[in-house]
Amino acid sequence: MKLKKISVILVLLVMCSGCSLTKATILSFFQKSEPVRSTPESLYSRGTVEYQNGKYKKSREFYVRLKEEYPLHDLAILAELGIADSFYSDKEYVEAELAYRDFTTFYPTNENVPYAIYQMGMCHYVEIGAVDRDQTETIRAKKEFERLVARFPQSKFSILAEKMIRECKMKLAEHEFYVGNFYFKQKKYNAALKRFEIIARDYAGVGMDLKVESYVAETKARLAEEAKSQKLKEEKAKANAQVKETSKP
Repeated sequence: MKLKKISVILVLLVMCSGCSLTKATILSFFQKSEPVRSTPESLYSRGTVEYQNGKYKKSREFYVRLKEEYPLHDLAILAELGIADSFYSDKEYVEAELAYRDFTTFYPTNENVPYAIYQMGMCHYVEIGAVDRDQTETIRAKKEFERLVARFPQSKFSILAEKMIRECKMKLAEHEFYVGNFYFKQKKYNAALKRFEIIARDYAGVGMDLKVESYVAETKARLAEEAKSQKLKEEKAKANAQVKETSKP
């Protein structure tokens, strides 16, 4: 049956070619054609389309192919950024932060470096926990935003970074106040005062100035009362001791 099918195909080829069929033409018909290699432009375009459709893992596959198949092409640089963006949009922030950092390391003069640094800050910012939790991510985010403003003060992303710096300071101030207020309620006024004074010194102008000023004044008043009370106790204890001493036979 297989031979019959081949014979039929050959007959059809001969009829269609008007008897001008060559040996090379016949052989080429049975040979498997090589797959067409995608161009850098098509890979980048397909990756972008997948990204816009919310298929971040699929988009990353095209960007990775572009980077591996055409490492010296200009679009390979944008593919690096696309990989980082796909991680970020997929909420894989650790991987995203590393990818953005690699971009700034390998392409330090690229025009997209300010964006990459801003995104590094955002990778930490979105991981910030509640006010009563550790604020390491807030500190790291603030550091990246400040680095951006210092290096690229004229960038449009520095304008956004300045706003985020204020947000980070606000969160850090709220955390310090939370801890300070906890100590205040526990009547540990020295520890509370240290926290309130940190806010007044390091986070002035974020919207808590009047509130903190009030708590600083009240805490100092409580400490003064404690000191006065302690002094009275000591004087009373001293007086009692003198009375006992004079009453001895």
